[in-house]
Amino acid sequence: MDARTDTLQDADRDPRLDRDVSNCSIARTLEVVGEKWTILILREVWYGSSRFGDFERVLGCPRNLLASRLRMLVEEGILAAETYKEPGSRSRPKYVITPKGMDLVPAVMGLLQWGDRYRADPEGPAVLARHRECGAHVDVQLRCEEGHAVQAEDIESLPGPAFRLRPGV
Repeated sequence: MDARTDTLQDADRDPRLDRDVSNCSIARTLEVVGEKWTILILREVWYGSSRFGDFERVLGCPRNLLASRLRMLVEEGILAAETYKEPGSRSRPKYVITPKGMDLVPAVMGLLQWGDRYRADPEGPAVLARHRECGAHVDVQLRCEEGHAVQAEDIESLPGPAFRLRPGV
């Protein structure tokens, strides 16, 4: 924080209300994965799909959009394209998740968890997330670095090292 931020706090104004929102990790993340087809491609990768034709068949996404989203996911390092060749066919790419892509699993699982609670079919969820080793239900939880379970209302948002006020404030 700087002198302007301290002045705002002294005036009983929350400096976060005057922050420069162009420097937001959520907004930058949504530029990459904030579109429906992108999230659904990631879902299908986690479900085991890896080929363009598989994505096209399962998702029903227009080919041009699918190609564009796959290319962007590869350019962003979320997926990697590897070449495969079936006997008698030409070489084609298959898409595999990278470590950077695996770091998105909690976010997508959080969407699944919310959807299962508030938007599922009356009969229940279409897919169940289970721990492969023990079979127990998997859910997304918030924990602090010390390992404590944290409720949303217990999260404190503070200015970080890249916090900036809007120009002119």
